[in-house]
Amino acid sequence: MARRAREFDGVAAPPRDAATVVLLRPTGETFQLYVLRRAATMAFGGLYAFPGGGVDPDDRPATIRTDWPARLGVGEDRAHAVVGAAVRELFEETGVLLAGPVDHPERVVSDIGTTAWEADRAAVQARELTMTGLLRRHRLRLRDDLLFPWARWITPEFEPKRYDTWFFVSLLPQGQHPRDVSGEATEATWTDPAAARELAMLPPTRRTVDSLLPYGTAGDVVAAASHRDAATPVTPRLELTDDGGALLHLT
Repeated sequence: MARRAREFDGVAAPPRDAATVVLLRPTGETFQLYVLRRAATMAFGGLYAFPGGGVDPDDRPATIRTDWPARLGVGEDRAHAVVGAAVRELFEETGVLLAGPVDHPERVVSDIGTTAWEADRAAVQARELTMTGLLRRHRLRLRDDLLFPWARWITPEFEPKRYDTWFFVSLLPQGQHPRDVSGEATEATWTDPAAARELAMLPPTRRTVDSLLPYGTAGDVVAAASHRDAATPVTPRLELTDDGGALLHLT
């Protein structure tokens, strides 16, 4: 990072919208996080991250919540695209789907581990099927009310690839089981927040883990999400030092 900052010519690449989901599951009196170790062939290979990726601006499935623009700090179309991306990326990378039957909107689909579902997941990942099309095919609606905004980070200007990333938290739906299905990870595991701090992560991921440490249960995390500012982005800044090093300021 220090080298790229020193070589930066002052022309910043425009950040691409992205979304990532911190999947939580209760365990005993506390909770765990689901993390992936990115494959060496991927961006940030070898580092641990949460399921997520870039926004597909053409896919904006209908939402239950109407406050997404205010919560995310962007216009309606952009906010719905970010929410759609969060649900889609979670489904692509873990097989977990935040959706419920149209006729019973209070429910969440549970048994989605079948061969037919896996074929649909692969089609969504290959962009042969949109999330909107998937929901329509199975007579489902997005359960975006199970998705809670937590934070927003923008990649520093000196990085050649930049992202405007929203972090969400969500409880693992009952009856669903995440699995490594995307081919983009070499490891996928549940871990408690304290243990996750020992894993190799980028600063936004580590800071997100740190921000979860004060909470005792997954329910506490969800309750706290309503008070989190996910509209104002954190914009890390690198201060170059005379000895050739650098100090990272997370502001």
